Amino acid sequence: MGGGGAILKSERGSLLNLAKSCNSVLVCFRLLCFLFACFLMFPISATAAERWGDLKGRFVYDGAAPKPRELELNKDIEYCAPKKPTSLKLLVNKENNGLKNVVLYLYLSKSDPVPPIHPDYEQTADSNVLLDNIDCQFQPHVTLLRTSQTLKITNSDDVAHNTAAFLARNNPFNAVTPIGESVYKNLESGERLPVQVSCSIHPWMQGWLLVQEHPYMAVTDADGNFEIKNLPAGEWTFQVWHEAAGYLTDVTQNDEATSWPRGRITVTIANEPVNLGTVKVAADKFTP
Repeated sequence: MGGGGAILKSERGSLLNLAKSCNSVLVCFRLLCFLFACFLMFPISATAAERWGDLKGRFVYDGAAPKPRELELNKDIEYCAPKKPTSLKLLVNKENNGLKNVVLYLYLSKSDPVPPIHPDYEQTADSNVLLDNIDCQFQPHVTLLRTSQTLKITNSDDVAHNTAAFLARNNPFNAVTPIGESVYKNLESGERLPVQVSCSIHPWMQGWLLVQEHPYMAVTDADGNFEIKNLPAGEWTFQVWHEAAGYLTDVTQNDEATSWPRGRITVTIANEPVNLGTVKVAADKFTP
């Protein structure tokens, strides 16, 4: 920004000298108007740079960490059994009780406009998002997709799969995914909730797909951490959901019992990061 300021300052000086030497009153007036706009440019940009903030936090399973449930395999057993697939429905880190695959996203009603999008998201706005059939499971288990992006469904296994998602606001699909090939899907509308992804050939295979018209969504990692970067400043509501519990409504946030009606929390975003801290969810809220 410092270099840009020096260039703009030099251009202002040149324009001012040109204006002084003008014989035409009309030309001089136009140049002075442009000069005035240049003087306003930097304060406006500085204000805009302060209108973005981050949201982060950590979700913890409040109880003894359960072991991943074994799956009943009934198709292509010779190929799939050595991969040892287990249920991904409830994954808790046994070292720190971090809760994986909590989904958080900016909640918008049907009448709400799409919020401003930070320029940093432009790089991935039209990219492909991979959903892979690998080791007889879907990876990632929870896929996040913007409506401007393309869902790339790939089969990295040596057996055939199909990938089905019965969406509510988009056309449902059931894509046969041959060995080593990919299928591409474009979805035009944001979905209210994550939608289940399944394979009818291998019924134990299940995943989730969240489609939104904006990039402000996240899934917690193996330690329960999440971060949504460059949110527009203001008061926003976020939906919080987990497949084994549905809406996360009754939680303990930083050791204080808290209720999030319908799994929604309202947060004020400013130019400083907002940290929800540690959010504990009781074990009895989950169905393994």
